[in-house]
Amino acid sequence: MRWNEPARARLAAVGHPRRRSRLMLMAFTLVFAIFAYELFSVQWWNADELSQQALTQRLTRTNVPAARGTITDENGAVLARSVERRDIAGDPVAASQYRKNSKKSPKGIDGVSAQLAQVLGGDASDYASKLDEAGKRKSRFVYLAKDITPAQWSQLKALELPGISSELRQKREYPQHTSVAPLVGWVNSAGVPGGGVEQMLDAQLRGKDGIHQIERARNGEPIATGDNLDQQPVSGRAVQLTVDNDIQWYAQNELVAAVKKTKSQSGEIVVADKAGHLLATASYPSFDNNDMSSAASDALQNRAFTDTFEPGSTQKMVTAGALLEEGLATPTTHVEVPAKLERAGRPFQDSHPHGVEYLTLAGVIAQSSNMGTILAGEKMPKETLYSYMMKFGLGKTTGIGFPGESAGIVPPVKNWVGDTWYTVMFGQGLASSAVQQTALFQTIANGGVRSPLSLVSKVQDADGTMKAPQDDRTPTRVFSEKTSRELIGMMQGVVSKEGSAPLAAVDGYDVAGKTSTAQRYDAQKKTYDGVTAGFIGMAPAKDPQLIVSVTLQKPQSGTFGGDLAAPVFSKVMGYALQNRKIPPNKSDKLPYPIEYRSKESSSQ
Repeated sequence: MRWNEPARARLAAVGHPRRRSRLMLMAFTLVFAIFAYELFSVQWWNADELSQQALTQRLTRTNVPAARGTITDENGAVLARSVERRDIAGDPVAASQYRKNSKKSPKGIDGVSAQLAQVLGGDASDYASKLDEAGKRKSRFVYLAKDITPAQWSQLKALELPGISSELRQKREYPQHTSVAPLVGWVNSAGVPGGGVEQMLDAQLRGKDGIHQIERARNGEPIATGDNLDQQPVSGRAVQLTVDNDIQWYAQNELVAAVKKTKSQSGEIVVADKAGHLLATASYPSFDNNDMSSAASDALQNRAFTDTFEPGSTQKMVTAGALLEEGLATPTTHVEVPAKLERAGRPFQDSHPHGVEYLTLAGVIAQSSNMGTILAGEKMPKETLYSYMMKFGLGKTTGIGFPGESAGIVPPVKNWVGDTWYTVMFGQGLASSAVQQTALFQTIANGGVRSPLSLVSKVQDADGTMKAPQDDRTPTRVFSEKTSRELIGMMQGVVSKEGSAPLAAVDGYDVAGKTSTAQRYDAQKKTYDGVTAGFIGMAPAKDPQLIVSVTLQKPQSGTFGGDLAAPVFSKVMGYALQNRKIPPNKSDKLPYPIEYRSKESSSQ
């Protein structure tokens, strides 16, 4: 039989049987070599890398949040603390394996959900739904409940429910709520501080998170002999403030009542001792730092630090003090105050119309005469008054470091144009905060020495001891002791029946203070709108121990500081004196006369 050419060609293409065998052997050898290479690569060359990848898939690594340091008042009352809470999570794969001994009890996810409902409350179907939905997404992690107490987690843990785990977190609590919120500030759910002491001392209060690592089997259960790791967190350091929580609480309540009664826009009360320790800084509107979802944006700041205003007549104490210190006047210097006064091409007048008055310098202060202040103050150079304003720290922050604190505004003398020289004497044409004004009166109470205001008493050291923080600020002498005593004596007349604030009197104590009623500048309207009504005073006048400042912004019911702020001062000062156990001290006579000639005698 002869092959035709096409058939021979096809046979040649297929090849001889031996040739086919050799080709198949070569192909098999090649496949085996590739397999051997991969096997060798897994076992030797890439063993470490692949092993690490597998381990990473089995590891669950979470941060263990550190507790923030506790914030307390001077007596140890807690203002802010961290408490342990747990967020409960579930693994639907592991939960489906749940079996209880009782035949009637539900099994799997339904059984786990029923147990969760018994301990945590809520509906078992809600927990089951979350686990089922996670399973459909092929996810092995879903949050089932948050903000669970340690006691609840202990109950759950004892049940040994498969697939149920917890994440530790730290929750910030503020036991005093609204009374101290603008001062202490808050911390959000991510642990980020927002305002107040929480922000100011975050570096000290913030701790260092730890690490919790668990190696799990394919069913989600921990491997006891796995690559587990626990690195404990380091808690933040405790902070003790100079604040007295009882005085803070009382001041805040009185402030809220006063703002509502006078229909004011806002208000501040500051209480300090003569050494400059802030015992209270109340601010309203306020908020509850335990529930930030309800907090209004305009209530978050402590206005005693952040808001500035033209101080008005409290500034007269700088003018009067400069005159005394420079030897240009005494408390009994005669000042004849006309019915009207013109300076810089404009008329000036006092808050109430009157005829010619024959006042002493002490009487000018007692009756808060703008015209009398101008007549006495214009005897000294502008630069002299400005230098004392600088010594008092006006136009600068206090150095406390409070977030958002304003420096205020004191224009340099070269910018005093028109009537500025005259208005600055009685507190218009500059701006300061409530804490700055409190510092001014603290200086007078402290014998003329301005001690830097302080808010932080102690901070926990690395060894656990509480120590005073480092402070490079130094005291500054502004007035002599003699000038300070004279100013205090002059301010006692303010609280007398002849003065502008008899309502500031405190039973059993001599009080020295000053009213303030200033035009209020509205930055949004870019014009004056309403007034700032205030009173700042100290007691006991013979040896002042406490200073209280009350400020009401834009009151709608009433106008004058002597009517609106003075009664609030009386209540807060009275409470603070009793709280600090300062004994009564009362005299029956004013140190200086108000008038050097009566109106009746001058008319004869």
